Amino acid sequence: MLIRYKMPLRYILQAAMPDFLIVLTIASVVYFVEWKLGLLLMELSFSIPAFLGTAISILLSFKIGQSYDRWWEARKIWGAIVNDSRSLVMQLQAFVGIDNSQVKTIAYRQMAWCYVLGRSLRGLEPLKGMEVFLNADDRRHAAKQSNKPLAILQLNTLDLEQLKSMYGLTEYKQVQLDNTLVRLCASMGKAERIKSTVFPTKYRMFLHLSIYLFVICLTMATSALPIYFGLPLIMSIATIFFLLEGTAYNLQDPFENRPSDTPITAIARTIEINIRQLLQEEEQSIPTPLPIEEGFYLM
Repeated sequence: MLIRYKMPLRYILQAAMPDFLIVLTIASVVYFVEWKLGLLLMELSFSIPAFLGTAISILLSFKIGQSYDRWWEARKIWGAIVNDSRSLVMQLQAFVGIDNSQVKTIAYRQMAWCYVLGRSLRGLEPLKGMEVFLNADDRRHAAKQSNKPLAILQLNTLDLEQLKSMYGLTEYKQVQLDNTLVRLCASMGKAERIKSTVFPTKYRMFLHLSIYLFVICLTMATSALPIYFGLPLIMSIATIFFLLEGTAYNLQDPFENRPSDTPITAIARTIEINIRQLLQEEEQSIPTPLPIEEGFYLM
């Protein structure tokens, strides 16, 4: 599920609302103490929140850069999966024949592998809806193993060995097919590494607390301003910081079934369309790309 084009306002408001309310509470309390109760808070120089804001901006830039690197690595991995999935089917068709039934079985398993890998990374039921691609024996085999995508890849590897014996594939052709399977397995491992590697949680916690400290200092520095001017100013600046921090947090984990994810389901659908067309299936059996609604892929 990937946000495209213009980001929906509803999504922005939902992401910013918790921190927005906290900042509003902090700023309102300070202004209430200063204005209603007539108590004088410590007057802070604007240089203090300015220094904190600069430091936080540098930290945010670093965090966004690191988070985007993880997101972009995930996108490159799935780009490689697209290429290798197409290559596997085209190689089989060239080496064995387009109308071979075993080629079709392997092609359907490859389509299933893409969906199952995506669902596994997102923590969903991996084999749900795979009856279209996998027969009962294949589903039983995959269900017995904890790593469902690896089980499907194993079935394709075993079938390729049978094709080698049945059709006398040369060593060169066998090496080409093996290399494609190795790349698919490597891509799966890279995606699983990103999923299992936790971005340092203390970094976000300290950055979050630093933004709250900045809000408090900025509120105290602007407490002498009229509330109708100072409060919107504080809210605007703080909201920008929190939105940037939230963006970095969402990008750092590209397989969490959020709108900021790498669009792995949409990519898997594209792979399915391409493979079905390579198999020369009838047009009505070929699905359409996932639709986009309000800037989101629906799956």
